[in-house]
Amino acid sequence: KAMCSGKLQTGLLVAGYFVYLLVGAAVFQVLERTAEKQEKMAAAQMKEAFLQNFTHLTVAEMEQFMKNLTEAIQNGVYPVGNESQIEDSSWDFSNSFFFAGTVVSTIGYGTLRPKTAGGQIFCVFFALFGIPLNIVFLHRVSKMLSLLCKKLGKFLHEKGMRKKKIKFLTLLFFLATGILVFLCLPSVFFQITEGWSYSEGIYFAFITLSTIGFGDYVVGKQPGRNYFSYYRMLVAIWILFGLAWIALLFNL
Repeated sequence: KAMCSGKLQTGLLVAGYFVYLLVGAAVFQVLERTAEKQEKMAAAQMKEAFLQNFTHLTVAEMEQFMKNLTEAIQNGVYPVGNESQIEDSSWDFSNSFFFAGTVVSTIGYGTLRPKTAGGQIFCVFFALFGIPLNIVFLHRVSKMLSLLCKKLGKFLHEKGMRKKKIKFLTLLFFLATGILVFLCLPSVFFQITEGWSYSEGIYFAFITLSTIGFGDYVVGKQPGRNYFSYYRMLVAIWILFGLAWIALLFNL
């Protein structure tokens, strides 16, 4: 009965956690998408004006253009390609969910961030409640995974194995499995999807799951590459369960 109650609590926590992320993603999308579109239109107009007058620009005008271009790139707007790219949003639902996941996990790449006053204020409160919720979520999931460790240990004990050896083999098993599932295999996936080298994929996976989050490598941001729908949402889920695996290792 206690086990059933624990599973129910875990199920409700996981469901509530993902509902929180989904609601947060929807709110960020509503608050930021229009402002982003306006920024893209302004960048496209700046590019068009430059192409029409670049042979007649003064030094001051050229410096102003470079300043505006730098600000656009820092805001996540890349004025390359044709005007149809204005409709491609960094704040679609998949990207918004990815951003919500990086907020509560405190990775914070910095390549996508709210720019409207409403988005920034909402982000403060979203993180204020989301970060503690994320800690509880990771603790609960790692606790459930630790039960698998105990079952494995019990099985090995019944086979006559000594406790020290059981502990070592259990740690080795979950360490090797986690490295394969959360580092090695995702790196192959990133190599194919992002066009990175395998070492770059390993580097990104480690920097992400360690929550360092430099922001020099971020998924779904390579110009000219076509990503499938909800790609970044899938990556966000990988991050969250990867963090749960790391939490498990500290609890073994």
